Amino acid sequence: MFSDFLSLIFPDTCIGCDSPLVKGERLLCINCKFNLPETNYHLHSTNDLHKRFAGKVTIAFAFAYLTYVKDGLAQKIIYTIKYKGVKEGAELMGKLYGQHLVNNNLKEQIDIIVPVPLHKKKLRKRGFNQSEWFAKGLSTELGIPMADVLLRTEEKTSQTLKNRLARWSNVKEIYKLDDNANIKELRILLVDDVITTGATMEICAMELLKGGAKEVSIAAIAAA
Repeated sequence: MFSDFLSLIFPDTCIGCDSPLVKGERLLCINCKFNLPETNYHLHSTNDLHKRFAGKVTIAFAFAYLTYVKDGLAQKIIYTIKYKGVKEGAELMGKLYGQHLVNNNLKEQIDIIVPVPLHKKKLRKRGFNQSEWFAKGLSTELGIPMADVLLRTEEKTSQTLKNRLARWSNVKEIYKLDDNANIKELRILLVDDVITTGATMEICAMELLKGGAKEVSIAAIAAA
């Protein structure tokens, strides 16, 4: 009763449109859930996202749940997750997308899920890694373990507004494989919140392959 009373005074709001959630809704209202701009990349192995990495790094599969456009629903969701501290929103995105991937038999082709790491200073400031929470959601639905085997060794400037060359230079040597990690012959799903140019995923995938991974696939909440 007390919880219901509080919800009347301070209603939970949708991470997509800020409207108050009604009973039975959690984090995302039914309207936003129905209108999610899904890419359906998981239905096509040679999709547009996969083609971005051709000639740069060998990627087995490349998926993104949503299409990211300026002022779009995906941007709003990710902004709310990252800057309003709604980490459970990233987990929800992982669970929703994980349900699609289960139906596509991806779980039979992945051994571990690896989130792109944050630098420890940013992690302390934000309090959570949104990519890790996305990975948690995927892990729950797919029944595949998650492992933090990558380290971010330097804190660079924001990737926002940088072109592909600038992003590459910004991340070229800041992601490293943990010395204690053993990923030899593992099929890895590397996950992040947003893919724009793909520079971060490219560098991380190279590091995982250099460390002995059998193959690397990638997934994100959204791709621009």
